[in-house]
Amino acid sequence: MLLGERIDPLSTRRFYIEISNIAAAVFSEVNGLDAEVEVKEYAEGGQNGFVHKLPGRMKFTNVTLKRGMTNSLDFWNWFDSARAGKVERKQIGIVLFDESGSEKRRWTLERAYPVKWIGPSLKTEDNSVVIESLELTHEGLS
Repeated sequence: MLLGERIDPLSTRRFYIEISNIAAAVFSEVNGLDAEVEVKEYAEGGQNGFVHKLPGRMKFTNVTLKRGMTNSLDFWNWFDSARAGKVERKQIGIVLFDESGSEKRRWTLERAYPVKWIGPSLKTEDNSVVIESLELTHEGLS
């Protein structure tokens, strides 16, 4: 990087979701892009001054997708299928763009399937968009 070159941070508002490589740009929010390495502690005999901390398995949190509800039942049907024991695992791509529309980051959820569907909050005095959420578990984030 040259001294004085300006690098702007990426905005959270320019992204879309791919489900099994099909673009579905109707999502308003994504949460849970977290990965963590478990730490295993090993107390070596004769060494009482410290405990060895070794890297263990990777852990991933569930990811929640939110979107404006339409007459499409695809979220519900995918969840209902998993609830009934017919788990359909899918690859989920989360693609982040810069202001010019160039792809800057891509996260991939491997073998994802829904574990929770959250319906809308309805209020007579509110006129906002109806939102539904789908929580996904997965076997890897790359």
